[in-house]
Amino acid sequence: MSDIAYTSILPEGWPRPRGFTQAVAATATRTIRVSGQVGQKPGASVEAGLDIGGQWQLALANVITVVRAAGGDIRNIVLLRAYVTDVAEFREAGPAIGAAWQATLGRHFPAMTLVGVTGLIDPNAKVEIEAEAVLP
Repeated sequence: MSDIAYTSILPEGWPRPRGFTQAVAATATRTIRVSGQVGQKPGASVEAGLDIGGQWQLALANVITVVRAAGGDIRNIVLLRAYVTDVAEFREAGPAIGAAWQATLGRHFPAMTLVGVTGLIDPNAKVEIEAEAVLP
């Protein structure tokens, strides 16, 4: 695993967020920007009926696969941007999302943004995740 100078940023007096970091400071010589990944196996479409937790896990696994292909690893990921088609469904699926996070990223919590959207390119997709990683 590649190590980078990575520091979580938490403004004074702010409560520590659960499941993400407000900001990160990272020093690196190479930045990787990963295109949005949906919850599908490579070369396939998103499986109809796959719940948001399952899609979240596949999308994160795809992000990690791309970062590793670029020479990085999980700890190099400094930002995730997730788009979901149903914010209420995302909230209700908290335990499944948490399990998917644990299975893929463990206790690594980069900065993150969650955006509700009306649709994604694959009509079965409920989530799409893009990332930024920095490598030494």
